[in-house]
Amino acid sequence: MPHLLDQAQIAAILATFGYWAIFFVVALESAGIPLPGETMLVGAAILARLSGAMAIEDIVVAAAAGAIVGDNFGYWMGREFGTKLLERYGHYVGLGPEKLRLGQYLFYRWGGAIVFFGRFFALLRILAASLAGANHLPPGRFFIYNAAGGVVWACVFGYGAYFLTAGFEKIKGPIAIALACGLAIGLFMLWRYYKRHEARLIREADAILSQRR
Repeated sequence: MPHLLDQAQIAAILATFGYWAIFFVVALESAGIPLPGETMLVGAAILARLSGAMAIEDIVVAAAAGAIVGDNFGYWMGREFGTKLLERYGHYVGLGPEKLRLGQYLFYRWGGAIVFFGRFFALLRILAASLAGANHLPPGRFFIYNAAGGVVWACVFGYGAYFLTAGFEKIKGPIAIALACGLAIGLFMLWRYYKRHEARLIREADAILSQRR
């Protein structure tokens, strides 16, 4: 998806602001702004390997901290305002009361996995925290899976880029395509499952949500 910064701008920002640039760009992306947080992390890691101007451990810490802080802000925004917006305008995009309750139920059941694995996909990385908040994923569960996802993501892409250097950029594209294909297949299978069992899932959602009130 398009970002607000290109490669040259990323390099200039890293040279000027260092670790703070990584923290803030990743945090803002995680909060819902389309910035290239992952590209910033990878670029900083490669710079650290080639020039020694930055420490890879500090890069990973800055990225993980930015991911956790940004996601928590996105979660809070979704929890405070997302539900009201969905209830008010959701019917314009086919999200009536039943589907909104079903969304809350699905996040109640599998929200932790959505938050954790969403960190590795560009669009979900921007939206997962806000959706988790809007669908009332319990704060404790959100924080645990969000923190775990942020740390694992920062380590995989930070250390991966550091040790593979420029070669990481060559394999990053195919890896992203493979992950995107897997996600698309998974979403299609979930959609088919939902269509076949919609009535039962809505009944289960109503039963579970009524117990939580």
